[in-house]
Amino acid sequence: MAKNNDLPTYYEGQYRGIRAHHIIADYNLSYNIGTAVTYLLRAGKKPNNPIEQDIKKAIDHLNFELEKLNDKEKKAIDRINKKLFNGNTDSTY
Repeated sequence: MAKNNDLPTYYEGQYRGIRAHHIIADYNLSYNIGTAVTYLLRAGKKPNNPIEQDIKKAIDHLNFELEKLNDKEKKAIDRINKKLFNGNTDSTY
């Protein structure tokens, strides 16, 4: 079932043999985006694993990434407001 260092074949491209983790590394993807890509690349290929399950897992990880980005953005805005208004965000200049 597995080749190339005992990695399961469903993580390897059919035509060129490119492995999912090489794609993730080459594009320097974050954990959540890389995991989502991996789930999409193997979707429908892992035995006894429905394609819908991998697609849903990929969507979950993309949503986790969006939450992380939104949280970072909110924290950055909060830091700016704190500097501008000395912690008083009710101020109107």
